[in-house]
Amino acid sequence: MRSVPTLDDLDRHLLALLQENSRTTNQALAAELGVAPSTCLARIKALRAAKVIQRFTVDVDPQALGQGIQALISVRLRPGARHMMEPFSEELKKVPEISQFFFLGGADDFLIHVLGRDTDHIRQFVLEHLSSNPVVGDTQTNLVFDHVRGPVGT
Repeated sequence: MRSVPTLDDLDRHLLALLQENSRTTNQALAAELGVAPSTCLARIKALRAAKVIQRFTVDVDPQALGQGIQALISVRLRPGARHMMEPFSEELKKVPEISQFFFLGGADDFLIHVLGRDTDHIRQFVLEHLSSNPVVGDTQTNLVFDHVRGPVGT
């Protein structure tokens, strides 16, 4: 397990501003924080080096890409297939419909966030990538009606 640095109030405020808009200029961030631009830039570099900031990204509306439906699919592997968790995880990384997935502790082994054109696309995804996979014991599909993101760690 990696060591996580202690964040002060300035770091937390900086992270909140970047989460709101990661394209905000260093000058604007420094002004909002009340620090010199060099201090702000040094903080960002330190947060990146410590892997607190893992990447800068763009949040794209899935509907703009023709992906009008989202689903969360819970997956349980067969009891005798626990040794296949890592290979199964590697397979999931290659599937374009998967937005993200989580390896879980608890009743389910994985939670997969899938983007699709419509319900038929989601159904086909489950059939092709999950139900036909011999390591998969059970799936449960939940359609997402709305996806709301909140601030993280503020």
